[in-house]
Amino acid sequence: MDLSKHPCFNDAVRHQFGRIHLPVAPDCNIQCNFCDRRFNCVNESRPGVTTSVLTPHQALAYLDQSLARDPRIAVVGIAGPGDPFANAEATLQTLELVRGRHPEILLCVATNGLNVAPCADELARLRVSHVTLTVNAVEPEVGQHVYAWVRDGRNVYRGEAAARLLWERQRDAIRRLKSLDVVVKINTILIPGVNDQHVDQVARTMRNLGADILNCVPMYPVANTPLGELPEPSPQLVAEARRQAGQYLPLMHHCTRCRADACGLLGETPSDEQHARLRHAASQPLVPADDRPCVAVATLEGMLVNQHLGEAARLHVYRPRAGEFELVETRAAPPPGGGDQRWQRLAELLHDCRALLVSSAGSAPVDVLRRRGIRVVMMEGLIEEGLEAVYSGHAIRAPLRRDHHCNAGVTCAGNGQGCM
Repeated sequence: MDLSKHPCFNDAVRHQFGRIHLPVAPDCNIQCNFCDRRFNCVNESRPGVTTSVLTPHQALAYLDQSLARDPRIAVVGIAGPGDPFANAEATLQTLELVRGRHPEILLCVATNGLNVAPCADELARLRVSHVTLTVNAVEPEVGQHVYAWVRDGRNVYRGEAAARLLWERQRDAIRRLKSLDVVVKINTILIPGVNDQHVDQVARTMRNLGADILNCVPMYPVANTPLGELPEPSPQLVAEARRQAGQYLPLMHHCTRCRADACGLLGETPSDEQHARLRHAASQPLVPADDRPCVAVATLEGMLVNQHLGEAARLHVYRPRAGEFELVETRAAPPPGGGDQRWQRLAELLHDCRALLVSSAGSAPVDVLRRRGIRVVMMEGLIEEGLEAVYSGHAIRAPLRRDHHCNAGVTCAGNGQGCM
């Protein structure tokens, strides 16, 4: 594997080799005070935005099409639009699929570092050669002004406690990655009046941890964020920060603050054709049909789709057989309670199902199941008609279709009382 072909790490090849970012990681586990992640924002070129979010299998198909159109692409990266390791399952599955299909391509990941260490061995196994961590502070009293909150599992931290936890995890991640011979790049967002006098300490600390290169990135002011009223760092401020950091580590000077769906050479503006290709990929099946032969149904009596997902104690599972639909089995749904964990367990239960037919469902379970490759179809009527539509690829007939989520709320806590 030729590591010299990575345009972000090797300035000499940025006009020869390109990269593609696969936007498979929508969730984030921290909230930076300069960040506002908006999907479908084609006119902005900054981290955290993408035309569409893809599942791992959609991302692989999109990659294949993109490589066929642009043979300059030498690197596949995952950089959001959230954090790859707030979406660790989708991230690792995508990397696994890409490595299997394209064994010689370079793989890289850009992350805040909060949850990297537990995945480090898997990254090394998949031959992820480059990991970028965004480290904006190594002192909690500085970091508290950069981050609104940090979420670790069910716990949300704020202020100095949030900054301290994040920095401890970042430190552990860098040490772990370097022990596995992974190239580590540090991104430090230069924020006037916040960490502009702290860059020297960040760079020195990164060198001592074994980081390979540092990228001092001027903050991009985003309206309606806590730091959105600050000016973009002046060229003089950027130059001085880079001078200080350069005493300790080699610097990257050619960063273009890429989108989460960037494609092509650094600095190239995404084309309308690329956006269209990404949107088309997002409209394709979430997983290959052969991998998910079944469809689950929420039904009271086995004839109609007529149960709300939150109230279904059991689900009927069907698959095609000899031109008809065969009831394979009835599976007990996970018991009420547990919030998103309930829906994660449901996704595991329906591992062989490409779709789930329900009369209604909240946005939280729909989102969880979608990310696990299960399409939630809201309809009321004959099971047979719903199955026919799913397997044929046709839309549910308008009289049966229910395009709205339930009215009980958007968090769907899974308490057995609808999606409260």
